Amino acid sequence: MSDALSELLATRDWLLADGATGTNLFNMGLSSGDAPEFWNVDHPDRIRALYKGAVDAGSDIFLTNSFGGNASRLKLHDAAHRAHELSRISAELGRDVADASGRKVVVAGSVGPTGEIMGAVGTLSHESAVEMFEETAQGLKDGGADVLWVETISAPEEFRAAAEAFANVGMPWCGTMSFDTAGRTMMGVTSQDFVGLVDELPNPPLAFGANCGVGASDLMRTVLGFTATGTERPVIAKGNAGIPRYEDGHIHYNGTPELMAQYACLARDAGAKIIGGCCGTMPEHLSAMRAALETQPREPRPTLEQVAEVLGGFSSDNDGTGDMSDAPKRERRGRRRS
Repeated sequence: MSDALSELLATRDWLLADGATGTNLFNMGLSSGDAPEFWNVDHPDRIRALYKGAVDAGSDIFLTNSFGGNASRLKLHDAAHRAHELSRISAELGRDVADASGRKVVVAGSVGPTGEIMGAVGTLSHESAVEMFEETAQGLKDGGADVLWVETISAPEEFRAAAEAFANVGMPWCGTMSFDTAGRTMMGVTSQDFVGLVDELPNPPLAFGANCGVGASDLMRTVLGFTATGTERPVIAKGNAGIPRYEDGHIHYNGTPELMAQYACLARDAGAKIIGGCCGTMPEHLSAMRAALETQPREPRPTLEQVAEVLGGFSSDNDGTGDMSDAPKRERRGRRRS
């Protein structure tokens, strides 16, 4: 199997990833509480449309509809036995869309957390986690994914288990954590901790970074934390499209295409090489991000003050690695980056 992502990384200064899966599927009619992975079988046309929307907007990489495609999550829907099947079909649909695009587009097999707790306080053993991740990964490999992509992870134990599973199936991979708790993951991992974790793995990812979290400002602070370590591994930035708000029974994100375009350039200038969106990011956001990355020249590495001026202040005083009490707070909004 050719390593399509490595080939692109070797020839491009930046790559555009995709946007939201859940937000787009909810707009297509998915009901809260339903397993999106069932749509791979029940509504394959909608999943193809999800993928095609990202590709048509300019994405070089898109993630499959398999985030919850592991036995632990699927057992909540009496479908633990379908983990391989649903993951495989998600990749097969993605392969169809990528191959029809007329250019090199990477199908990344999305692997989300198990939803269980590992370590001394948890009930999920390392061996069981590896087994679950391996089943999902094998399905994605069998379906034709180019690369595996574990995302929204909080615990280092779970990240290590995923890495071992991916080695077992012989697939290249990428990995992101969600830094949503005052600059740390829910389980206390900082940006510096994550760089160290990645470096110590026997089979490190092709690229690593952050996704989801609180908002684009906080994610940018984490990205700056990654690159400040001097890591030479490609960094991923997949921030939410602004801040969520609840209106008329639905979650809406306030990030405009213009704002996400500014975020994309900030992420590139901060050192990220794979740039995309997460919750709330629609094809129109991706189109604006692609256009900005193609037309706006590189600028010096942004400061935290510049990030806050463009994207708004941060949700916490510090990034989990030190005292940053002078950092602008969330309520501060300023001028756009020119």
